[in-house]
Amino acid sequence: MKHHLKRQLRRIVTERPYQIVAGSAVALVLAAGAGAGTVATAGDDAPVQENTAAVADLGAARLGEQAAGRSEARIAVPQTSPSASAAPGASPSASPSKKATADPDTTAKAKPKPPSSKTLDYDYQAQINYFYCGPAAVRNALSAAGIERSQDALAGPLGTTEMGTNSAEDTTRVLNQQVKGNPYRTRMIPGTATPAQMDRLQADVVEAISNGRAVVANVAGTATDTNGGWHSFPGGHYVAVVGYKDDGRTVRIADSADPSLPSYWVTTIDLAHWVSTRGYSA
Repeated sequence: MKHHLKRQLRRIVTERPYQIVAGSAVALVLAAGAGAGTVATAGDDAPVQENTAAVADLGAARLGEQAAGRSEARIAVPQTSPSASAAPGASPSASPSKKATADPDTTAKAKPKPPSSKTLDYDYQAQINYFYCGPAAVRNALSAAGIERSQDALAGPLGTTEMGTNSAEDTTRVLNQQVKGNPYRTRMIPGTATPAQMDRLQADVVEAISNGRAVVANVAGTATDTNGGWHSFPGGHYVAVVGYKDDGRTVRIADSADPSLPSYWVTTIDLAHWVSTRGYSA
């Protein structure tokens, strides 16, 4: 019996080796047990052939299971990319936000405070005749702005005659003809100067001189300077204001009437009274 089983197994190995499962000892033992029971009752080769075929089928089934297991093992497990998986404890990065831009500053910038005192660099010239005080004052004022004009060249536009120059309206007009930007304005003091008009005169003088412009004033009557000097022009006169000090409370006068005393200082209050009934260009 043992020899007969050996022959059958040898024949299976030789004829159908693909049905043998490597390491399938349990299948061979079952086949041997089944073969022994069958041979005892049948006594021929048929039962053995049938049983060995069963062993082979069992081995093929095992091979299929193993192959299926290997196939399942070969299936790649999907892996998440590093970019898709966040690190432990890490929070998703926020999308970049637009850079905040400051609102444009629409606040008006405060003008720098003018100096407490300033005197312009000007070229003094005395009037060339008794009625040219208007052309001489305008000429001296323009020289502070670097503009050189002769008194004769200015007399025509000013309408100056032997009776003199009419008013501050004329000096303002001609000054604006010579200076870019028409910066000059006429201020009239028709009667006695008031405190408000005095303050206005002080502010106008500081602003004009701080911006490099001399003021031309049409005065009448008498004024006393800070040194006690007396200056009288009953019929009217024109002078240039070329400087100030003490925040404009005192002003420097360039006077073309007397070349021996080309300039002096007067208080702004006295200048306002001197300009009363007339006006000035600032």
